[in-house]
Amino acid sequence: MGRLFWKILIALWLTLIGVSIAVGFVIALYNESRAPAPEELASGPRIALMTSAASNALRFGGTPAFEALLADWPRFTRERLFAVDGQGADVLGRTVPAAALARARTLSNEPQQADDSSQDPRRRPTVQIATTPAGQDMLVFIAAPDGVAADRRGPPGRNRPGTIAGVPIPPLLISGVAALVFAALMAWYLSRPIRTLRRAFDRLAQGDLETRVAHEMGKRRDEVADLGRDFDHMAARLSHLVSAQRQLLHDVSHELRSPLARLQVAIGLARQSDMAPDGPTAAAFERIERESNRLDLLVGELLTLSRLEARADAAGDEYFDMLELTEAVLDDARFEAENAGISLRYAQEGCTADSEALVRGRAELLHRALENIVRNALKYSQTGQSVDVMLHCAPQRVCISVSDQGPGVPPGQIDAIFEPFVRLGNAPANGGYGLGLAIAQRAVLAHGGTIVAANRPAGGLMVTMTLPLAAGA
Repeated sequence: MGRLFWKILIALWLTLIGVSIAVGFVIALYNESRAPAPEELASGPRIALMTSAASNALRFGGTPAFEALLADWPRFTRERLFAVDGQGADVLGRTVPAAALARARTLSNEPQQADDSSQDPRRRPTVQIATTPAGQDMLVFIAAPDGVAADRRGPPGRNRPGTIAGVPIPPLLISGVAALVFAALMAWYLSRPIRTLRRAFDRLAQGDLETRVAHEMGKRRDEVADLGRDFDHMAARLSHLVSAQRQLLHDVSHELRSPLARLQVAIGLARQSDMAPDGPTAAAFERIERESNRLDLLVGELLTLSRLEARADAAGDEYFDMLELTEAVLDDARFEAENAGISLRYAQEGCTADSEALVRGRAELLHRALENIVRNALKYSQTGQSVDVMLHCAPQRVCISVSDQGPGVPPGQIDAIFEPFVRLGNAPANGGYGLGLAIAQRAVLAHGGTIVAANRPAGGLMVTMTLPLAAGA
């Protein structure tokens, strides 16, 4: 997964978690605002009947009748029903809850509260005032259970243990996991086509002009799918333009071959005529022949390059040994090196006496590629310098590096030396047409290999070509 996936995942997940906490906090505040006021007294129709019966017992029988009545009632009622005098003392000597007594006194002072039966059951006359035979006024009420009162007087919901901002922890964990799964799916859905486009751009940059992504977009009907279709349109247009360019290059090169061939035949026939061998006409013919040979060489290189660009000379079914091919190339190059006073040195690494580096493809293409690299190194070397060729045998590949002691290449132009018709400012006057390394690169790529160039720390340039060995070699 790329960085965009994690950015989308974390952003969505934190957003959903934040929204869940915020919504839970708002709901907690709303529920708290609608919660009933804390109750210290028990209420309801049943409680009102009990307090009425207790007040009648006090009114007609005094304390003994009240005590006898409580003896027949359940324990809960006996412990929570109080008859309190003006000093706040219970007739039975029990401890009276201060909050319940204060609330009972407040309700007893409300006018007509005890006679309004149409109100909510919570507001019915559950607090009674009874006058005993002795003329003493008693306040009768039933206190609420301690658990209920304590719970209602407890901390607000958003501050209770086991909650975060009023939201219980277990539901919050469940929503967090669900948010993580949703965010992961959404991040994958959004980042997948972008990764597909990135891979497609990489393939297109490597020269695969047949790359298309519309079939990988599925049934998407959004802007990303539109971008994929635009990419396919761009790739198709590039493929058409490059194909047209290659075809033009091939056609022009092929058409030049015929007049050049006729020109060379005409020169040969003219040489056979009667003319002074050292006259001006003979010198002119020599000049024409030399230039026509150069043109023929250029056209041949252009045809080779165009075929390699069009993959017409891709690797075939021929198997050959790169060790023998390398030695053959160096045998041909030594004559040129000796005439220029340049030492051509060759060494092998990791190869045994009976080693073979079998490569599948077309031997003449790789022969020409290696020959171009070696001749390029000789061209930029001077008398007294050396060119080193190292062949390294590995289990699945063979590497050939060619190093010279020439001026090297400016760092910013290393990749440009493999482009057609590129000649650096320090190129010799007879440096060719800038097609040698371009042909070498296309030939190596056609065989599934790689070729790179780098300046040597001690000066000069090193070009390394790596080729995969044939399966089973």
